[in-house]
Amino acid sequence: MRSFEFDEVRDVCLSYRYVSESFPFDTHTMVWKVEGKVFAIADIDNFTGISLKCSPERAIELREQFLGIRPGWHLNKKHWNSVDAESDVPLKLVGELIEHSYERVVASMTKKSRLELGL
Repeated sequence: MRSFEFDEVRDVCLSYRYVSESFPFDTHTMVWKVEGKVFAIADIDNFTGISLKCSPERAIELREQFLGIRPGWHLNKKHWNSVDAESDVPLKLVGELIEHSYERVVASMTKKSRLELGL
């Protein structure tokens, strides 16, 4: 049983300010960026979940707590988690993790950039 669908995560990702989506790697890997910086990745042809940035401490906690959260596939395992769509991870938590990922990327921007964008 799926705990979340592609359209649900896409809607959440696009609900944040200054977010764009593109296919920079190939024709099936959707990437969501805030001001050019990646915060979420998903395969649209074979949707099995989403990869999200995460603070290193929280990433470890989540992996220990949920079977459906594991180190980011083909990503820096310290800063990225992959969240399985068919798992024990509820949609509400997925939304919170998308927000956390977005906020991590925004926090990495310069103060000047954040102020110019009103973030």
